[in-house]
Amino acid sequence: MPVPIISVDHLGKCYALRTPAARSGLLRDTLSNLLHNPLQALRRATLGSPGADEDFWALRDLSFTVQPGEVIGIIGRNGAGKSTLLKMLSRITDPTAGRITLRGRVASLLEVGTGFHPDLSGRENIFLNGAILGMTRREIHRRLDEIVAFAEVEKFLDTPVKRYSSGMYVRLAFSVAAHLDPEILIIDEVLAVGDAAFQRKCLSKLQSATRDEGRTILFVSHNLASVRQLCSRALVLQAGQLVADTAPAEAIAHYMSLMPRSREGGAYRHIAGDGRALITALRLNAPSRGEPLYAIFEPIKVEIDFEVKPDAGPLEFFLLIYGEDGECLASSFQRDTGDFHRSSGAGGTITVGFKNPFLPGRYLISAGIFDRSRKFLDWVEFAEGFQVESGFVDGRAFDNRLGRVSILPEWSA
Repeated sequence: MPVPIISVDHLGKCYALRTPAARSGLLRDTLSNLLHNPLQALRRATLGSPGADEDFWALRDLSFTVQPGEVIGIIGRNGAGKSTLLKMLSRITDPTAGRITLRGRVASLLEVGTGFHPDLSGRENIFLNGAILGMTRREIHRRLDEIVAFAEVEKFLDTPVKRYSSGMYVRLAFSVAAHLDPEILIIDEVLAVGDAAFQRKCLSKLQSATRDEGRTILFVSHNLASVRQLCSRALVLQAGQLVADTAPAEAIAHYMSLMPRSREGGAYRHIAGDGRALITALRLNAPSRGEPLYAIFEPIKVEIDFEVKPDAGPLEFFLLIYGEDGECLASSFQRDTGDFHRSSGAGGTITVGFKNPFLPGRYLISAGIFDRSRKFLDWVEFAEGFQVESGFVDGRAFDNRLGRVSILPEWSA
């Protein structure tokens, strides 16, 4: 069996969560903390540590191996420990416990402009990144034209990168990381900054890098379709622990099963928005003790409760419905079927209804709010779920020749 290019053994990362007084180190704050929290102070003095309730394990007892040429997807909810893992693999931060063994040169793209100096030009940053990776000036010169052409920044190559847009930043950063011959390439959600055409271009480059060059890639993304398309294996992290290590389709199904079934299962996950409006609750009309259950073509009604600030202006609501594999199967935008919603108060409820067109299975609903310019005011992901049973609303049995059909929603306030 070949030697793994990456070995992770019982890896753990702990952060100490201390009060401001404990962090300051001032005698005044120490005495004040002793008076207000005598039991906690006694525990610190006797145990020599801040206590378990002040320790946060971002990762705990994580073990896996990666073979040369594998493309590994890493998925999980926000706070699951994905970025912490990548930072340790990139040697940005040290582990608290366990060991990482890397047998190859590593290039990381963890955020926009990783490793770039803002006052240096694009050309100078290419040579700087190459030198950090251990490449000679001759090697970098040989790849320079490919890097610049892929990033599409020829006109701005000698401009300081602090004047680049976020899109230009990420194009050049990805191009440098992908072309400077690292054996291991580590990529976080940074590709979401690019436009759709650039994302397709990056995925194509990553596929050719593994297929033709045998490069090993660790890929973190909330775009589950990209994980399914690109990766040969996927890891699922939950609360800092590895809960699945399997084929992408099975890993995605496991990840989707971890999504909260309702508001009671946990707070909504707000993934975008500027705070001028907020979705507070989603309700489905199916009466059920557990998850709502519908027959095919049975009417579905989704009620969206929201709060809004006076300066929010006209609102546009949207609804997205996902299958168990994370693929978005249907979407509806209020502007396509009606006018903007103009709230007369601090909040309200808006309703969207449609006849269920989906095949038997489980589905998840995301919802959001735009302003007039389609800037996100709020977006809650996988807020509610429902199931479709094997039968039609009129009692007929399910026929798998049905296929997918489009929803024709009606929005109303």
